[in-house]
Amino acid sequence: MPKKSKTLDKIDWKILTALQADARISTAELARKTSLSAPAVAERVQKLRDNGTIRGFHALVDPSAVGLPVTAMIRMSVVGDILPRLAILLQSLPEVVECYRGTGSDSFIMKVSVASVEHLEQLINRLTPFGMTTTSIVLSTVVARRVLDPTIAEWKTRLKAKEGRR
Repeated sequence: MPKKSKTLDKIDWKILTALQADARISTAELARKTSLSAPAVAERVQKLRDNGTIRGFHALVDPSAVGLPVTAMIRMSVVGDILPRLAILLQSLPEVVECYRGTGSDSFIMKVSVASVEHLEQLINRLTPFGMTTTSIVLSTVVARRVLDPTIAEWKTRLKAKEGRR
């Protein structure tokens, strides 16, 4: 179930935008960008962590650089009481770097990183006893990782403004 959205002010958004672009940015640099003192910025960052807005800080690793040059999306449709067993399997497979359970005909949508097409085939073979798979190999990345900013969060305001112009 989605969490209730938190009210973020402009300074919170400045902090979030800067941290998404560079999680290693110093507190002093964040203070300069927000016109706050370093202790005030540190307190805001801690509050954003405490309330779950910031869930962590991570290194973005290039799969090709670590021997996993093939990225694929696997959609999987399953029926019956196997969902819990399949979820446990998916959580244990290191090739599955992201996995979402959603609505529609696909029970799961996975992003996988593998060493080769043969490696991908072996992975798919482990999944097919649980249901039907549809696989697409990624040729290139159009949007690698988008920084969330207030313009995305304010979609209702933009929609109303657009409708008002009609």
